[in-house]
Amino acid sequence: MNLPADFVTYTKPLLGEQWNSFVEALNGESPASVRINNSKIAPAKPLAQVPWCDSGFYLDKRPQFTFDPLFHSGSYYVQEASSMFIARVLKQYASPSMKVLDLCAAPGGKSTLIADFLDDDSLLVSNEVIRSRANILSENITKWGYPDTVVTNNDPSRIGRLKGFFDVVLVDAPCSGEGMFRKDERAVAEWSLANVKLCKERQQRILVDIWPSLKNEGVLIYSTCTYNLEENEENIRWIRDELGADILPVDIVKEWGISSSFVEDVVAYRFFPHKTNGEGFFCAVLRKKGDEEKRVGKIKDKDNRSKINPEAEYKNLILNPDRFTFYLRDDRWFAFPSRLYSHLQIIRSELNIVSEGICLGEFKGKDFVPCQSLALSRFLNKDAFITLEVDWKTAVLYLRKETLVLTGLPKGYILLTYGNIPLGFVKNIGNRANNLYPREWRIRSSNVPDQFENII
Repeated sequence: MNLPADFVTYTKPLLGEQWNSFVEALNGESPASVRINNSKIAPAKPLAQVPWCDSGFYLDKRPQFTFDPLFHSGSYYVQEASSMFIARVLKQYASPSMKVLDLCAAPGGKSTLIADFLDDDSLLVSNEVIRSRANILSENITKWGYPDTVVTNNDPSRIGRLKGFFDVVLVDAPCSGEGMFRKDERAVAEWSLANVKLCKERQQRILVDIWPSLKNEGVLIYSTCTYNLEENEENIRWIRDELGADILPVDIVKEWGISSSFVEDVVAYRFFPHKTNGEGFFCAVLRKKGDEEKRVGKIKDKDNRSKINPEAEYKNLILNPDRFTFYLRDDRWFAFPSRLYSHLQIIRSELNIVSEGICLGEFKGKDFVPCQSLALSRFLNKDAFITLEVDWKTAVLYLRKETLVLTGLPKGYILLTYGNIPLGFVKNIGNRANNLYPREWRIRSSNVPDQFENII
């Protein structure tokens, strides 16, 4: 790997005698790792665990995830191991009934990790400022299957209007990407000292904009995938001194190989590829201090909430329906946890929402057409549907949104499963089945392997 000369000049003194080991690691193979969705599946293979994340595992090799139906079902997420350290932070600082913001959330790895840690009375807001990436984020959140999530598409300054709303804010800041050099050749080509300076300024603007939304005594988790001081320790000092925060420690184990901060007055956690089995990563945790922000009040309900028969067709499609509020938006029926519904209304009053809760489906004539969000929800009532277990080849055909021919089954909506995990719906009309898999989610690659070995 041809490292930029300015990067070498800057970074080599920081690492000292570790430099050669660091460069050797950068020229090695990037490890593959996944995080399991324990609400859907348990690994069938013995896998090496990521030490700082109970649900994270290393793979022996990097497989072709595209053609694994379990990947598309939300049974696991392909995530870089170092970034799973957020799980360790949450394990120490998470508490019941929290409202959490993942500010720069696309494509969704850290959001799905956060969702695993939250209890049923907690809310996760996952935001992405770029609309195309927000749609990808929404897809991955939907696949993970948790109903107490909202995906938004907003600039941090707009979210800052929700004063004192969040208990925890994760800012996985857009950065110069030095920690991705081994994994992404473009990161090497695009790196420059000017870009480092630009990233630092952007990160500080983001932090200023979002800071009002964090409640007093709330926790800020700041992370990057870069090595330099400017975007890391210097920004933590800046948050402490300019915004008003205390830096918090995280309990770690020496054998994990996590490095400490490069400066004495900042507590932070660094991941280097020659010391930990993962890519470059930086993380620090801070607690906001200062005067209490004025909280956002309750907003009057503007949804067309269900006032019809409680045995309505869409209500028996989910488990524990008494936990949910049902409402109509844009001609589609939704279910959202009732205890969090007032929070949803507050968010809607200020932010642009991409997706929320469980989208159950919509009425078309006398038919209720179920939504993909319902199929992948962990609250799906499978008994409400005729279910068909399919083999790998049929599952791939479905995920490519090709027409399926189903025999010996009644007409109507049928839930397809693979390994007993729901994939989505088809409408059987007799001689063929209409494929209801979302077109924008479909597998586009035509290089389908002859056979497939299960990954997990």
